[in-house]
Amino acid sequence: MRSKTEYLTFETKKKIEIIRITDEVQKVIDKSNIKEGLVLVNPMHITAAVVVNDNESGLHSDYLRTLERLVPYGDHYAHNVGEDNAAAHIWRQLMGHQVVLPITNGKLDFGPWEQVFYFEFDGKRTKRVLVKVIGE
Repeated sequence: MRSKTEYLTFETKKKIEIIRITDEVQKVIDKSNIKEGLVLVNPMHITAAVVVNDNESGLHSDYLRTLERLVPYGDHYAHNVGEDNAAAHIWRQLMGHQVVLPITNGKLDFGPWEQVFYFEFDGKRTKRVLVKVIGE
């Protein structure tokens, strides 16, 4: 069993942002030379999530609209003392914070429309995502 760990880093431009990271994850897999295994993709921030779904802007808008309806960003929260990101913490839990994905023949083994996304809920700064590839 072998493993490879890399960190994706990028600057988020908006407070709430969805960034497609499929290609970057695949590049780490390519560098690992692992043909059969798993890849863990974990946002290293407590106000972000990694999600696998369709790359369709309407769906992305639906996610954000639904999260806002369930947990309004501007509502009053006990955590919002000196900051305003309690909703971002809750949104992260609702979306699920990380994913483990299969690797077959050295490639992400996805369904036809699946892509990997970084969901940022409290951005405008440097962010990191852990990508850990494990396998043979």
